[in-house]
Amino acid sequence: MSDLLNPSLLFKALADETRLRIALLVSAEGELCVCELMAALEESQPKISRHLALLRTQGLLADRRQGQWVYYRLHPELPDWAKHLLAEVLAAHGTWLEPDQQRLREMQKRPDRSSLCR
Repeated sequence: MSDLLNPSLLFKALADETRLRIALLVSAEGELCVCELMAALEESQPKISRHLALLRTQGLLADRRQGQWVYYRLHPELPDWAKHLLAEVLAAHGTWLEPDQQRLREMQKRPDRSSLCR
């Protein structure tokens, strides 16, 4: 993983605002499904799925299936420098994501992770 992801690929993947918001929300929340990202970003399922596919292909995100849900998280083999970069952006500009996080908190019928095995 660390051999595949380099700064150029990371910044290209995050150059799109939707992908950046997805990566930061996933980083902040730990794990999110498509429906949660749709609600938080107020975007369509095809658009969210297309951006998730690119982030997965680039090695930033990993997914897991639990019943009908597919959950996305930062890739477990993401290099420390990339995790640190996302954490720094969150720390310095967390208020930028506040509207997205508010919509996520207000989302009705969010998947219940309390009963899921991780």
